[in-house]
Amino acid sequence: MGHAVQTLKSFNAKIPEFCLSHWLLRLPLTIVFIQQGLSKFPVSAEDANSFELPYIVWWFAAYGELGGGMGLLIGGVLLHINKVGFWVGDTITRFSGFTIGCIMTGVIWVGKPESLIDVLLHDNLHVFLWLGGLFFALRGNHAK
Repeated sequence: MGHAVQTLKSFNAKIPEFCLSHWLLRLPLTIVFIQQGLSKFPVSAEDANSFELPYIVWWFAAYGELGGGMGLLIGGVLLHINKVGFWVGDTITRFSGFTIGCIMTGVIWVGKPESLIDVLLHDNLHVFLWLGGLFFALRGNHAK
């Protein structure tokens, strides 16, 4: 058993660290939220009514999705700019993650699920998007 563990440790040590792995989560979230935000433009009361939402909620959803997606992208780009760019990008990333989490909470809530189990079993795409937003809200640009 000790030899197998040592072999696995040796193999693991040879695998290089991919320090840009946050982009593997950041890019799909960015694409989804920019796409969903743009699909709501032009923002209209008729579209809001079709989802039985007040216009102001629909407006915040559209601009929040677009801003959240763009913020994740801009925050990630600023990660590679000097020290000032890092903390500014980190703040933008965290705020965008928080915005995404809020929007996804609303999306799940508007679906009027019967229980938490119902959400986890049948609404897993929204749960994954919510968790992605939560990840960036909590880790910001400190994710590796």
